[in-house]
Amino acid sequence: MIASLASRHSWFEATARARLTGLLDPGCFSEILPPAESNPSPHLALLDLPGAFDDGVVVGYGQLEKKPIFAIAQEGQFMGGAVGEIHGAKIVGLLRRAVKEKPAAVLFLIDSGGVRLHEANAGLIAISEIMRAVLDARAAGVPVLALVGGSCGAFGGMGIVAKLCSAIIISEEGRLALSGPEVIETVAGVEEFDSKDRALVWRVTGGKHRYLMGDCAMLVEDDIAAFRSGTTEFLAGWSEPAPDVATLRARQRVLQNRLAAYGALRDGLQVWAALGIAEPESVPLLDRDSLVALKEGLPT
Repeated sequence: MIASLASRHSWFEATARARLTGLLDPGCFSEILPPAESNPSPHLALLDLPGAFDDGVVVGYGQLEKKPIFAIAQEGQFMGGAVGEIHGAKIVGLLRRAVKEKPAAVLFLIDSGGVRLHEANAGLIAISEIMRAVLDARAAGVPVLALVGGSCGAFGGMGIVAKLCSAIIISEEGRLALSGPEVIETVAGVEEFDSKDRALVWRVTGGKHRYLMGDCAMLVEDDIAAFRSGTTEFLAGWSEPAPDVATLRARQRVLQNRLAAYGALRDGLQVWAALGIAEPESVPLLDRDSLVALKEGLPT
């Protein structure tokens, strides 16, 4: 095995707590509502479904390069990181605390398929409250940075939440979209989208595609240390002007132009060709540095 690969610790395969341990300064993370203060979902108990002491999300505070940081880490291994009432309340509570205490940033380690359907309206309301809380934190001057690279990606309501954050750092293994592949296939049929075609799924929702389209600020390797160094680098140069109507309208025009240019295309290969990439079929084979170099000069 190549030495550099042997020393990596995969973000994709790690648990939420392992990601936080490697992301933040050693030994500094303090968890709010730790395992000793277990608070599982009451809705799952009513359905006779197993719960988790943390309801699938870890929240707390620590430091990154000695700067105060708040952190949220969803656990994709519990119900696909789905957002229920307790899960959402923990996230919202931390974001509201960030508005008052103003840490250097909130790091949101998203690993979720979206709302927890078992909790119906409570889960949907939780997602909407997270959206508002993210925007409130940003309005208070606290950047909220989404880190996406887990096995569940960022789909459904959490896909929207990710795009509401100040910026997104993603790995090739990360995925970002509104509707998940299985949802599209169920609603529109396998002829519209084959969710079992994993190569197609990654070409449409994967980290490389999202980076080439300008949806993500940075593409990093599938390595906890790479997410840490990328986050540190990004926050060091980050500034966010107050939103105004002219900026929002300009962004809306960009989205309208994007829809007009690529809305009828059905595969990342077609989109990459339309972007002007001479050999779109080579994109999945490129390493991270080559892909970043390829993006230079693209129209998005």
